[in-house]
Amino acid sequence: MTETAHMDASLPRKSPSKAATVFRVTSGNFLEMFDFFLFGFYATHLAAAFFPVHDPFASLMLTFGTFGAGFLMRPLGAIILGAYVDKIGRRKGLILTLAIMSCGTILVAFVPGYATIGLLAPLLVLIGRLLQGFSAGVELGGVSVYLSEMATPGHKGFYVSFQSASQQVAIIVAAALGFALTGASPSSSAA
Repeated sequence: MTETAHMDASLPRKSPSKAATVFRVTSGNFLEMFDFFLFGFYATHLAAAFFPVHDPFASLMLTFGTFGAGFLMRPLGAIILGAYVDKIGRRKGLILTLAIMSCGTILVAFVPGYATIGLLAPLLVLIGRLLQGFSAGVELGGVSVYLSEMATPGHKGFYVSFQSASQQVAIIVAAALGFALTGASPSSSAA
């Protein structure tokens, strides 16, 4: 081992700053909420692709029913994953919840439409939403607890507030993206 390598190995590793840790933890929360609410913002488009029925209102209600199913999974996810996160640790638990959310999001994003695979399309979208809801059930509390545990004395409320702030920013970004895409689409400029 060279002298330089030996000196580098003996130096203590610099831990990430509190701000960097808060950003990493809340960015995962941001992505989960962005994915979750994106479905609701684009319900009319999803209804046409995955739930086509003769009545557009019925198609939209099927889409919102699928959206709502994700919310029904939240308590189950909170109970099951919450206990599991206590065993494996907050950091690993948050990574697990983000992985589950990503699987649900990827499933919804890449499922071919009803015209291609029939009834399998809405079923796979429903499974994706259930995964997203299951994950989100523990993500919100897990992020709050993690931020509270890492907070400096007397600043727990300040640190935990970033959890809610990241959700609100995610909703705004999803809505702004929808507005921009709708404005840029050829069908909206023709109207």
